Amino acid sequence: MLDATSNARHLPAAPGVGYKAQHFTDLRADPGSVKWLEIHAENYMGDGGRPRAQLRALRTDFAISVHGVGLSIGGEGALDADHLARLKTLIDWLEPASFSEHLAWSTHGAEFLDDLLPLPYTDATLTRVADHIDQVQEVLGRQMLLENPSSYLAFEESTLSETAFLGELVRRTGCGLLLDVNNVFISATNLDYTPEGYLDAYPLAAVGEIHVGGHAEDADEHGAPLLIDSHGCTTADPVWTLLSHALAATGPAPVLVEWDNDVPEWPALRAEADRAAQALAAHVAS
Repeated sequence: MLDATSNARHLPAAPGVGYKAQHFTDLRADPGSVKWLEIHAENYMGDGGRPRAQLRALRTDFAISVHGVGLSIGGEGALDADHLARLKTLIDWLEPASFSEHLAWSTHGAEFLDDLLPLPYTDATLTRVADHIDQVQEVLGRQMLLENPSSYLAFEESTLSETAFLGELVRRTGCGLLLDVNNVFISATNLDYTPEGYLDAYPLAAVGEIHVGGHAEDADEHGAPLLIDSHGCTTADPVWTLLSHALAATGPAPVLVEWDNDVPEWPALRAEADRAAQALAAHVAS
């Protein structure tokens, strides 16, 4: 287990947004309440070019969080050593304030899948994921944060709740957690439990970053509500309410607005970040 506290880096307890290249000029001219940016690691693993040049300029004004989507932390096979080496090169160059990945799997043999797929919460899965987290933290020389998934089904073979599973990973590996409040709301709706109850059982002391974002509304074959983690619209009011519930327990924290599909012009995304700032200000005041 990595002694992650000896190499701790921190994001500001302020709003952040997922960085999109089309916002580069507007973001620098009028950031509003935005104090930090998240990038997807896999978009910056090249040696140079415009993406690296923009990032070099942005890191002088904003803290940066690197979010991975390709490590397949929950996969049954070994982690891709080449992918992990490229990630380390990026992390060493950028020296970001935070690095995170998903509690999910996305590879099968040599095949890479476009989806972040769920895991059964069992002792065997726990051991495998903990081993993978240990490997990532040792290679990168820093703590990683693990994000809770958005769920559309539950495994009958699971013997642990998701919150207990995450808590045990924190205990075994020293990793931190990325609390995606939108994912909590989606999973609670789809699997019929209360999102507030989930948060009350969540290892909130390990949270290093919080996400909000938009979701799409659909229905399953029986007509029951089915929410999809789309990241393609404004954050729904119930998710903002759930964010306040989380902040009441964590205190002010870094809050990221995710918007990855149908990305709007900068003023719309800035307005979402300003709403996150209002939520944070309420908990600073309290």
